[in-house]
Amino acid sequence: MTISTEALKYSAAGSELHGHLAYDDAASGVRPGVLLIHEWWGLNDYMRERAAQIAALGYVALAIDMYGEGKIGSSPDEAGALMTTVLNDMEIGTARLQAAFDALADHALVDNARMGAMGYCFGGAMVLHMARIGMPLRAVVSFHGALGSFHKPAAGEVKAKILVCHGAADSLVPDDDVANFKLEMKDAQADMDFVAYEGALHGFTSRDANDNGKKYGLPLAYDEIADQESWQAMKDLFSQVF
Repeated sequence: MTISTEALKYSAAGSELHGHLAYDDAASGVRPGVLLIHEWWGLNDYMRERAAQIAALGYVALAIDMYGEGKIGSSPDEAGALMTTVLNDMEIGTARLQAAFDALADHALVDNARMGAMGYCFGGAMVLHMARIGMPLRAVVSFHGALGSFHKPAAGEVKAKILVCHGAADSLVPDDDVANFKLEMKDAQADMDFVAYEGALHGFTSRDANDNGKKYGLPLAYDEIADQESWQAMKDLFSQVF
């Protein structure tokens, strides 16, 4: 196995976006494509590591850029400002998601009938938005993602299978959001699994969460068991749908 990586630039709504592509160069033939959407920090080394892990599973992974020009926040204030810019104009946010989808779907190694998406925190909210608006994805996976809705889907509008991996002790995602999300998915007749990991806080998949939590006074923590179990659940889902 030889994991190759390359920069993949694409554009949306007048902005140049700097994605990161990863795939097994030793494999032959087309394969499913998986979009990875970053935390509020932006497309950083953590997302590149996850992209390599997805490529090692036999998929073409594209870690996408939701901020434009590869911008990364170096503090919670910077990251929050970048994230808020997207959340305050989801017309542009949706255009960036669609452009990333198209860029991956058009890649020569990708079977564009077998596409999925996964995201962390902010990225979790974005993959759920993709599912809500009916983008042609086989499955989406949210890891400790925000659950609030920018679009309430009609019954049957959600095409993707949905897996939400949530920290049961995540104080950054209100209990009301959890309840409202489950009701929204029920009303939409979505195929959705919601897994809450006991004792897990926000950011439970990131090994940097402990340091960031201490450094910035945020309720974040890495949880090895929740990380491993949620990753296995994602692998099982992608194996099923692809």
